[in-house]
Amino acid sequence: MAKFILENGRDTLNLNEVAEVGTGMQATTGVSGLGLPPVSVRWLEGAGDGAVYRGRRVLARDIDIPLDIVGRDRNHLKQLTVRLAKMLAGVCNLRILEDDDTDWHTEVVRVGGGQYLYGADTTGNRDLQTVITLRAGDPYWTSSRASQATVGAVVGGSSFVSSFLSLPVASSQAIGSMTLENTGDAVAYPVWTIVGPGDSFLTVSPNGERLKWDGELLAGQQLTIDTRKGTVIDQSGANRYAELDTAPRFWSIEPGVSTATASLLNVTSTSKIVCTWRPRKWLVV
Repeated sequence: MAKFILENGRDTLNLNEVAEVGTGMQATTGVSGLGLPPVSVRWLEGAGDGAVYRGRRVLARDIDIPLDIVGRDRNHLKQLTVRLAKMLAGVCNLRILEDDDTDWHTEVVRVGGGQYLYGADTTGNRDLQTVITLRAGDPYWTSSRASQATVGAVVGGSSFVSSFLSLPVASSQAIGSMTLENTGDAVAYPVWTIVGPGDSFLTVSPNGERLKWDGELLAGQQLTIDTRKGTVIDQSGANRYAELDTAPRFWSIEPGVSTATASLLNVTSTSKIVCTWRPRKWLVV
């Protein structure tokens, strides 16, 4: 049975606590919004009959969670409702923890709910029922478990990472063919971390899309390219986006197993390229 958790930087609310210890907050039956997200479909209507499909955009999802809040006494019930109000006052994460410890999450904001009828949704002085409505701007569920692949330098003819495909390269070049396994059912966005020294980073997707950075890193310096956010920053937080090649392609990883390549020039044995991604799902059950 899945467990729902709300969390931010200050607090964590276990929405299965009543079942576990008898008091706290409990997500009850009737949770909605966990399935396929809504979509906006674009059609082209011409002079003839019907229309031609031109694409679709996945929209934000709304999630309704019925809650049973049970306190030890009236004062404890007030403390629980204050914690819930503070949690829902800003952005928080909704996590779904499965029995096998699989963990999927999405960032949410309260857009409604939280009301109750006194005497109807309350039982005595220690129990309250309500429904909260949360909106997830990112309609996909993201895994908390990150996958990773690494390419190290080829120095003196010896590969830093022996598990990658051996390619003919110069002695000061890091290059490798990496296997990317996306266990989700939606595309995942890689985060590239390049550790210097090195320059002219290049990665090519399984479909031939190229993402090239023409800058230079000294020993101890690091570059991070987040393909979902479209950002390029170094270890100091400086923006290095302008050093990307013309028309960069921030390509994503399709579901399943695929192969990409990555390379870096003028490297040493400490140079490396790390690709990190988190699988995503359309829906959770």
